[in-house]
Amino acid sequence: MPGRVSARSPSASRAAPKTSSQKLTSRRTTASLTAYIPDEAPSTSLRVRICQIFSDAQKSTAGHRKLIVSLRKIQEDCCYEPTITQGHNQEEFGEDDFNVEVASCVIRLMAVKKSEARGDCVVKFVGIFLRRASDKDAALVPATDVEETQALPETPSTRLTSHLLSIVLPLLGSKEKIVRYRATQLVAHIINSLDSVDDEYYQLIRMGLLNRLRDKEPMIRVQAVHGLGRLAGNETDEDQADSDSDNEDASGLLKKLLGVLQNDSSADVRRSLLLNLPLTPTTLPFLLERARDVDSAIRRALYSRLLPALGDFRHLSLSVREKLLRWGLRDRDESVRKAAGRLFRERWIEDCAGSLRPTDASAPEQTAAPSLDGLLELLERIDVVNSAAGHGTATEAMKGFWLGRLDYRDAISFDDTFWDSLTPESIFVARSFNDFCRDREDGKFERLAEERMPEVTRLTFILQRYSNDLINCVRYNNVLGEGEQEEDTAEKEFIVEQLLHIANALDYTDEIGRRKMFALLRETLSIAELPEEITRLVVDVLRGICGSEAAGEREFCGVVLEAIAEVHDNILPNEPVADHEDESFHSARSELSESTPTKSKSGGRANGDTSEIDEEKAIREIMINMKCLHIAQCMLENVEGVLQQNIHLVTMLNNLVVPAVRSHEAPIREKGLLCLGLCCLLDKALAEENLTLFLHCFTKGHDALQVSALHILCDILTTHPNLMTTESVDAALQKSVYKIFSKGLKAFHAPDVSSAAATALCKLMLTSVVRDKELLRQLVVLFFDPATKENAAVTQALSYFLPVFCHSKRENMELMAAVAVDVIHSQINMSDEMDEEEGAIGINVVGNMLVDWTDARKLVVLDAAAVSWNEAGEKEVKAVNGDIHLTLADSLLERALNHGCSREERKALGAMLGKLSVTSSSSVDKMRAVGDLVIEAIDERIAPDATTRNALNKLYQALTRATGEVDSVRSSIEEPLVEQTGGNEVDVEERAEGEETKLEVGDGKTAVQAQDTLLEELLDDEDGNL
Repeated sequence: MPGRVSARSPSASRAAPKTSSQKLTSRRTTASLTAYIPDEAPSTSLRVRICQIFSDAQKSTAGHRKLIVSLRKIQEDCCYEPTITQGHNQEEFGEDDFNVEVASCVIRLMAVKKSEARGDCVVKFVGIFLRRASDKDAALVPATDVEETQALPETPSTRLTSHLLSIVLPLLGSKEKIVRYRATQLVAHIINSLDSVDDEYYQLIRMGLLNRLRDKEPMIRVQAVHGLGRLAGNETDEDQADSDSDNEDASGLLKKLLGVLQNDSSADVRRSLLLNLPLTPTTLPFLLERARDVDSAIRRALYSRLLPALGDFRHLSLSVREKLLRWGLRDRDESVRKAAGRLFRERWIEDCAGSLRPTDASAPEQTAAPSLDGLLELLERIDVVNSAAGHGTATEAMKGFWLGRLDYRDAISFDDTFWDSLTPESIFVARSFNDFCRDREDGKFERLAEERMPEVTRLTFILQRYSNDLINCVRYNNVLGEGEQEEDTAEKEFIVEQLLHIANALDYTDEIGRRKMFALLRETLSIAELPEEITRLVVDVLRGICGSEAAGEREFCGVVLEAIAEVHDNILPNEPVADHEDESFHSARSELSESTPTKSKSGGRANGDTSEIDEEKAIREIMINMKCLHIAQCMLENVEGVLQQNIHLVTMLNNLVVPAVRSHEAPIREKGLLCLGLCCLLDKALAEENLTLFLHCFTKGHDALQVSALHILCDILTTHPNLMTTESVDAALQKSVYKIFSKGLKAFHAPDVSSAAATALCKLMLTSVVRDKELLRQLVVLFFDPATKENAAVTQALSYFLPVFCHSKRENMELMAAVAVDVIHSQINMSDEMDEEEGAIGINVVGNMLVDWTDARKLVVLDAAAVSWNEAGEKEVKAVNGDIHLTLADSLLERALNHGCSREERKALGAMLGKLSVTSSSSVDKMRAVGDLVIEAIDERIAPDATTRNALNKLYQALTRATGEVDSVRSSIEEPLVEQTGGNEVDVEERAEGEETKLEVGDGKTAVQAQDTLLEELLDDEDGNL
């Protein structure tokens, strides 16, 4: 990296070194300088030879090595040998002559455009030559001279570099962008090629490149940061302390570059900084932030170039490692995901596996042999217990790991010792390997899983052992009440979860193993202390064991209900049930919490003890129903049959779910509503009966309950769309449902409620369950509302929904056209009420998006009349029916002609009119109606400016051109028919009717088809007359 050395005279002659420190304020202003090429002296042999070398260097970089040797030889002849003999004439050339000729060639580079690759070749050639020449000159200088002077020795190469910089640096401020680009590129390449530069030029280079950081051209800023990135490593704390605080350009270089990295609008500039900034504790957080950059190339560069060069990943904190891995593996760009997966399975595993074997510093770097200990350490470093929950980051990372590391896939084995001493990391290795082998669609690795993984019976005993350890640990913690072994419990719980994941993927054709696993899971499910996630997994495995047919589903429901009964009996044993009391699961009724304790004979103390007992009893009863309802919820999520045909489900609904919904305890009531919603998915009549209940829960409930109610309503309407789409639907109920969604969209105080309402409504509209113009208008207005930026979930959902909704069906596009004018009016009113600082979206942007969403040419499924098939069977798209834009134009003109329309609104409407598409396949009556409105708008002078008038004229010309094409088609049909019928008026009327069907209805008949039909009718009449 270039370092500062003591200053010297910038002269190109062989003058002795001088001790000087040039002031930065003496730098001349160069804002108006351009590349000046001086007049050439008479040609010399030196010029011919140097020019020939530069001419060859610009062709390709392949021959640069030989050309550098030739140019170096000429330099040595000029600097160390005073003469060059050529023929009989003897010409004397010195160092000044050589420097002048080289500079003369370099100055011509300044006018070469960026697109010319030859300019880049010359820049590379100059940089490599200066580095090679400096190295050779430094080898000729005695080491004692350098130690005595402690300064950069005066050599021909340093003087040539100073001469070139003295010419190029003033051009950094040129008015011509090409000159600024080439000058910045050359300076950046020179300082990246040399080890050190003179102190005087160091400051000038630094200040010149800092000025180019604010250049308006991104290509110039890229070259500036390329050079400053090399200088940034030389910025020490002492340098910053000694800098003049009044001079902004002379201090905080690294701080300025980090600001550019965060805020520059050009992706190329940010990428150049990412790859050129030094890796220090100060810069590293800013560099890692680029994992969330908007440009995919920058994110890919971070994972493919920066992080592998960073060194051992274990120096990063756990949270940083987890974020980098999660962001990379879940990136929306496939190339970034591949780079992140390659980083995990190639670089990070080597950091762990390589550290376990003896290393030799002199030996070349080699890939470490497969190491299970290294893989376990890698999983420990990414906190597999937390990152592997569900389909977490670790699950995705290991899926790519087994796919890309064939050596680990072949070397891994799971013996008895492995299963006897499971850890969270080791069991996750087994689970991820099993999932990888069994989830392949082609079944390529199915045999590998059968060979490595234990059979069902063996896995049953393993699962039973670790489940017992978990239950004992949970019960021990419950007795202590302080959670002293909480971490150990979490690890044991994770091990059991992974074993259940493995069990869920096994083949249960072995009847003996199936029965043992079924009995174990049945017994495990009835344990009251079983954690919720393990309960869910046990129910999932039980569902797979019972089979997918109807009989297996009934058996599954019966087994789960038996487990629920045992859970109830285990928590509250030996409690008699009164004769008049129903033996159901509603033991957490509100009477327990509302009842008044009886007075004891022992007085107040006994009364207090009774209150404590009643409170503990109430808590235990809540735990009863919460556990039972959770098991019921897991069961309902795995059932697909009809509720009324399954007696077990009916029993559960009447004895468990309905009492829970009627409970006065909020947790029980909310859990009961979830179960009731799942039951409604299995029975349409039950859903119709309880739809009002869910609406009431949204109206009266808190935020979490409102979110649950919206999810339930969305699932019910999606499963039973006839509840809202049939003609016999209750209008009042439909209005109430729409009102609930409208109220949810306006819940800005609760972002979760707003996002749930928007997501649910988008799903219902995409499936055509809900088709309401007012709700669609609210969604569009919400999308353009600046306040929505704070709710990322709503923004993301609407960004996907609106274009997909409009471009999927013509009916949806027509619905969007019907609300477009109201959306524009709402946006105009919103922009008038907001301040400029609130960042309202421009009305022209809104108009352009509405025009795009109503463009029939972008429909995914086109009309039959717009599609044809050629002889080769290929699809051909003809002119698309543009009636939707005509309908939109009609609405826009009607609004613009309204006297209540403001000037700003008319400008926005006029801008939209100029972007509408009019085709000859549109309805003639609609085109004429819109044309009349355009003429009326022009006559009444509603256009507030020239842009709007031009838009009206453009629309009128498009309508005239389209109707002219229709008239030409009509005339082409009429002429041959008149010749054949002899001007028969009846035939002309029939022909007109055929044409009207073609032009207005668009039933798919072309003009030729209409003509053929009429000719066939005429011929039939003639045959009848004969």
